[in-house]
Amino acid sequence: MTEDTPAPRRRGRPSRRAAAEGPDARTRILQAARTEFAERGYDKTSVRGIAKAAGVDAALVHHYFGTKDEVFAAAVELSFEPALVISAILGGPPEGLGERLARYFLSVWENPATRVPLLAILRSALTHEAAAKVLRGFVLRRLLERIAADLDIPDATFRAELAASHMIGIAMLRYVIRAEPLASADPEDIVAMVAPTLQRYLTES
Repeated sequence: MTEDTPAPRRRGRPSRRAAAEGPDARTRILQAARTEFAERGYDKTSVRGIAKAAGVDAALVHHYFGTKDEVFAAAVELSFEPALVISAILGGPPEGLGERLARYFLSVWENPATRVPLLAILRSALTHEAAAKVLRGFVLRRLLERIAADLDIPDATFRAELAASHMIGIAMLRYVIRAEPLASADPEDIVAMVAPTLQRYLTES
């Protein structure tokens, strides 16, 4: 082996150099994963493909995230940004809770940058049980349970799930199925119609 010949790549744990580049590499992996899942769907996305898109070795993807399911879960979190969701929904007076939930939810879906990966996540969950399990776990543990913990009402988790099912149903009809007239309705009109129902779910005892 000459000086110009690259050393053979070792499998397993990433090198010290790769670890030193960790934060940047991890961000690239997450962004690549979200793009791959959005463009290819859950079934056709692989850890190797994510690694190639991120410009890293597949071992580094496994090092940071483990399995494909775990990469998918991290990509879901990147799309939803739970800390922002919680603060947006729970911040402010209780009488505006339903309106804040409706407006925040629609704002995320109306933004093309976040709508595309969310569509892929939703479609993947509808057609693949592993993806559905990841999405259920994320929505239940990271979002609904934290929202329910702040609600001073009976059956808080059940009510939070009802509110979520209402909004996901709107997302399905408006953005996936594109049923009219809902698909072309002004977002503010949707907020005005939906907010009172969400308010009842989340505040009335």
